[in-house]
Amino acid sequence: MISQLRAAPNLLTLLRLIFIPFAVIAVLNNRYLLALSIFMIAGLTDGLDGMLARLLEQKTLLGQYLDPVADKLLLSTMFLTLSFTHKIPWTVTVLVFFRDIVILVVCTLLYAVGILRVFRPSWFGKANTLAQILTVPMVMLQEILPKMPWVKLGAQIGIYATIGLTVISGVHYVVRLGLDLRSGNAKNAVA
Repeated sequence: MISQLRAAPNLLTLLRLIFIPFAVIAVLNNRYLLALSIFMIAGLTDGLDGMLARLLEQKTLLGQYLDPVADKLLLSTMFLTLSFTHKIPWTVTVLVFFRDIVILVVCTLLYAVGILRVFRPSWFGKANTLAQILTVPMVMLQEILPKMPWVKLGAQIGIYATIGLTVISGVHYVVRLGLDLRSGNAKNAVA
């Protein structure tokens, strides 16, 4: 486990986790340029850790779990913080969290009882994550460049895309899992 933790890609993932409180503090102090910079650097570490894992042949089981957890923590924390500061509507953040919690609880229960072994993200889920990744910096950029209409439009589009894709991907996961359970293919479910 310690050797997996020392792998360069996993160290970058841990660095991404370390960035989270600093991004939150920057938003809470109305330092949106700093918050945006931290968020963008964290995003770079996300791209670099995957590239390094392949190039250095350091793909680890820890990294397979730690990377998506770090991504989800960064995004979820930023959604919470931006809602707390009234930059993203609470309804959006509640939808995002509700979907993620339902998926986590259902998959954990199905995994615990041995019904589900593999749960891969769907294209809708990936599109939802992309919408969230684009929405957070656009909302922060709106605070940096408030007089730019394209920034406001981009933030609004991001929020609406996040709402739509959160609902669509959540419904898709439920329907797909239900079909897999009904057909007996749940052990290798691809959501």
